[in-house]
Amino acid sequence: MSDIRRDWKPSRGQTSADQLAGRVEELRSTLRVRDPELVAARSGSSWLRLGPDRGELHLPLWGNICIFSFPELMGYTNHDDRLSDFQQALLLYYLLTADGAPLTDHWISFADLPDGRTYNAAFQGYSGDEIVKTFGLNLNGFKSACDKAGGIPVEWGSASFVFQALPRLPLMVTYWLGDEDFPSACKIMFDESASHYLPIDACAILGGMVAKKIIHS
Repeated sequence: MSDIRRDWKPSRGQTSADQLAGRVEELRSTLRVRDPELVAARSGSSWLRLGPDRGELHLPLWGNICIFSFPELMGYTNHDDRLSDFQQALLLYYLLTADGAPLTDHWISFADLPDGRTYNAAFQGYSGDEIVKTFGLNLNGFKSACDKAGGIPVEWGSASFVFQALPRLPLMVTYWLGDEDFPSACKIMFDESASHYLPIDACAILGGMVAKKIIHS
């Protein structure tokens, strides 16, 4: 992925929207020459053949089906609304990175992902720390919000919930309840196989997304 994975920031003279639109076109061009059935098998999405060299890739994001026409690779919701360039970039990265590696059922922190330590402080600041700012000592509030956001409870820490972001990329949000002397803490964990499905910057984006889902539930 080193040939297509770049910083998401705009180059000099470009707006972020221009940069993102250009990146989406690069990703489409790279994915267009791959076997869509193999892409579907490796990513856990489904392939619907509509004719010779034509079809659709169906890919759930947070449980909502997204559809990419092939070979155009334009992304839509199942209600025919076009996905934003941001959403399309995230899903195209997933389809390109996915290599079919099995889940390990071994949860690791963002810092333990490849290149994760470099960005861990920033990631923790806008993910787990924001969740703690919202719920503090209110563990029941955290549980209720995770339940409303679609999380599945698991036994870990004071409370943990697993969220299926993409077919082969789950996230676990773990809360450790504090007290008057020690603050609560929260971390977003990844299956050890996560780097087989997204580069580190896109994993960070998913972590930020699940934090917002919980906070705004």
